[in-house]
Amino acid sequence: MKPPDEPMVGQGESLLAVDNVSLAFGGVKAINDISFDIRRGEIRAIIGPNGAGKTSMLNVINGFYHPQEGQITFKGRTRSKMKPYEAASQGIARTFQNVALFRGMTTLDNIMSGRTLKMRSHFFFHLFHAGPARSEELENRQFVEHIIDFLEIEHIRKTPVGRLPYGLQKRVELGRALAMEPELLLLDEPMAGMNLEEKEDMSRFVIDVNQQFGTTIALIEHDMGVVMDLSDRVVVLDYGKKIADDVPDIVQKDQDVIDAYLGVPHD
Repeated sequence: MKPPDEPMVGQGESLLAVDNVSLAFGGVKAINDISFDIRRGEIRAIIGPNGAGKTSMLNVINGFYHPQEGQITFKGRTRSKMKPYEAASQGIARTFQNVALFRGMTTLDNIMSGRTLKMRSHFFFHLFHAGPARSEELENRQFVEHIIDFLEIEHIRKTPVGRLPYGLQKRVELGRALAMEPELLLLDEPMAGMNLEEKEDMSRFVIDVNQQFGTTIALIEHDMGVVMDLSDRVVVLDYGKKIADDVPDIVQKDQDVIDAYLGVPHD
């Protein structure tokens, strides 16, 4: 349930808006005056050549970077700065280009770590696994087991993730993000390094997360076939600037986009 003072965002309305955001590291502008929005319930792709500013944009959205100019509006509330834990508590979860898991922990425990923000009992009770913490952990465990079933990883639930192949590690990382019950899920190259079969599986899970859970998704992905198949709208970045923003069929025919991916020199 939403807090009573929190603005409601309806299906198809803007869940998150990026307004004139710029981010620089020293003299290098990673993001230059970019604006776009993400509508509730859609899969929104952010694409572009290497170094275009895609991951920097996700880092701005979830509060890891603070832009020098512009602002982010999420669920009707505008901010210029936010800490990652604040973004997480408000309903933004993400995965990373490089898998960021606790390698010595099992699949189950890694996904359970995504439930930390849902724990309400005092630390004392969790320390001794007593009182309200016991029933709370059982409820969270049941939720995590549902995610494990959904992602079809029951056979590795007790396996340390450091022993898993890369494709399964990416699936576990997705599970940990889903354990946070996000309204907005940021996926940073979820299919990087995967073979064709693994990509097909991950694509199916992305669609199911969007349709069955109702989760809004922002997706960075280099495989254009995947992007065009999955996304409702696509924003294209190049050298930190936005060069296109439309539905997939139109974006893939845009000459500026074609030139950017072919490496055509800029005037």
